[in-house]
Amino acid sequence: MKLSRRSFTLLAASSIAMPAFAASDPRWYFGGENIAASGADVVAYFGLTRGDAVMGNAAFSTEHKGTTFHFANAENLETFKSDPDKYAPRYGGYCAFAMSRGYFASADPDAWTVHDGALYLNYSKTIRARWAVSRSSNIETGNENWVGFYPGER
Repeated sequence: MKLSRRSFTLLAASSIAMPAFAASDPRWYFGGENIAASGADVVAYFGLTRGDAVMGNAAFSTEHKGTTFHFANAENLETFKSDPDKYAPRYGGYCAFAMSRGYFASADPDAWTVHDGALYLNYSKTIRARWAVSRSSNIETGNENWVGFYPGER
């Protein structure tokens, strides 16, 4: 999905209007179904250096913090089960750029980054590029904003 600067500004403005909330478990972005990362295999990202997401299969799935994760194979499923918080996307799978600005936006599983052992998703590849320009400070601010929404979560 291509996003113009004007469209992104409108998206950002409308997202800011979303009410702030706190919860004991993070709310996950799952694109209308209860499947994290729109069905992408979150463990597979850690073996990729570039390219699009590897889609998971419902035959290899598990639940973590109230949402379902799909995996491409049994090995990735077992890897996830051994340390789910390591592999689950930061910010509940919402756009990392948006979270660094203090609001929620959907994420495209093909707009991903693994940085310092953590998976981040973004709204689009264009937004991912903008987020990457100041990645470290965006992650720091995103972490602070996420904890503001969900105390005790990473």
